[in-house]
Amino acid sequence: MARTVQPTSLAFKVRRSEPELVVPVKPTPREYKPLSDIDDRHGHRFLHPGILLYRYNPSMEGKDPAKVIRDAIAKTLVFYYPFAGRLKEGPTGKLSVDCTGEGVLFIEGDADVTLQQFGDNPLPPFPCMDELLFDVKGHGEMLNCPLFLIQVTRLKCGGFIFTIRHNHTMGDAIGLLQFLKAVGEMARGALSPTISPVWERHLLNARTPPRVTYAHLEFDQEFMDRNDDEITQPNNMVNLSFFFGSNEISTLRKLIPPHYQCTTHDILTACLWRCHTKALQPDPDQNIRLICIVNTRSKFNPPLPLGYYGNTIAYPTTVTTADKLCRSPLEYAIELVKHTKGKATEEYMKSTADFLVTNGRPGLALNRWSFLLSNLTRIKFQDVDFGWGKAVYGGDASNTDGKHLIPFTNTKGEDGIVVPLYLPALIMERFVNELNSLLKNENPNGNHNYIKSNM
Repeated sequence: MARTVQPTSLAFKVRRSEPELVVPVKPTPREYKPLSDIDDRHGHRFLHPGILLYRYNPSMEGKDPAKVIRDAIAKTLVFYYPFAGRLKEGPTGKLSVDCTGEGVLFIEGDADVTLQQFGDNPLPPFPCMDELLFDVKGHGEMLNCPLFLIQVTRLKCGGFIFTIRHNHTMGDAIGLLQFLKAVGEMARGALSPTISPVWERHLLNARTPPRVTYAHLEFDQEFMDRNDDEITQPNNMVNLSFFFGSNEISTLRKLIPPHYQCTTHDILTACLWRCHTKALQPDPDQNIRLICIVNTRSKFNPPLPLGYYGNTIAYPTTVTTADKLCRSPLEYAIELVKHTKGKATEEYMKSTADFLVTNGRPGLALNRWSFLLSNLTRIKFQDVDFGWGKAVYGGDASNTDGKHLIPFTNTKGEDGIVVPLYLPALIMERFVNELNSLLKNENPNGNHNYIKSNM
């Protein structure tokens, strides 16, 4: 049976201080720094929330986490000074950072709850996020606003919660983690970050002239479904997280030939994609898309410089039909996963930049038949240490923007992968049934009644 984690229904209020701007502790260069053509596409023009939860640490008794972190941010911004600036948009839609040194927005607060009240396995979605990450009026726009909103909320147990809303055009999850680890190092007494930040955004700009060499189905507007809102009304949605430990992964591997080679990520993605597709009950000939979110830092030759903190994410996409995906052996789905990830090369990224600048910098074309998944098992936000040790949980505060494989240790001390899902209630019910059938090895490739017949 699938092991699930239910979200908590905890409710509370946070007593907050007035928001303040934290500026670099030393003067920083005043200059304009253009973003890359990968950074400033419309799909990155949003504010992304993250959260880290910390236990009480007796060795930090008497130290205020808000003050420690505020001071560390001010020191770190000397090295990451573009984050203290403001975004500007040029006449052609090109984004640049005006490095004004105005700072990032910071709030401290207190809540009369304990970390234990968030449950044994705190996972997104988190309760009262509007309290834990207060939306300061007039500071939530893309342009001419602080690039970070950070809030530190002290808990009555002595622990605290760190939340951050960052402008995604400035960097991806790996870039954000690099910055937060630097803040942690400065909080623990370092004079400079271990990894020096590298801007060099021109490395991911379009070529002159642009030369699109891939189809880039991830941006194909023909895949947009204008009727998706009918089945994704907020009162019809369900949050549920699924834990996959060594037992579950071992069970899934029994569904493929003994000598067939694939990673845990490959087989888990393939199984989740198939279960999700079956839960949707599409027509047999319905086109189904897999979109893999791939970090391409190491795909370049030479690799991008250590310390580069801009967006380097590719979204390679593969299309098949529901019938082929769900009736073929599981290896078919796994091979599609491998093939999709394998597209993410240096040339693919250059072609992506060329496509974006010649097509108006579009966002991803998503619909109900798209399965968007990212592997975050190596992006460990829980390793950010401000002096209180590792976080109990670190990562996305929401699970509404795709499917993520997240590293996780459950209350039994078992390491594994957790997948938070946000689906319409009926589809979630079908998904759970399909996953349970798969874990019980019930007819994984056979004539399951998963599709709506039109024959």
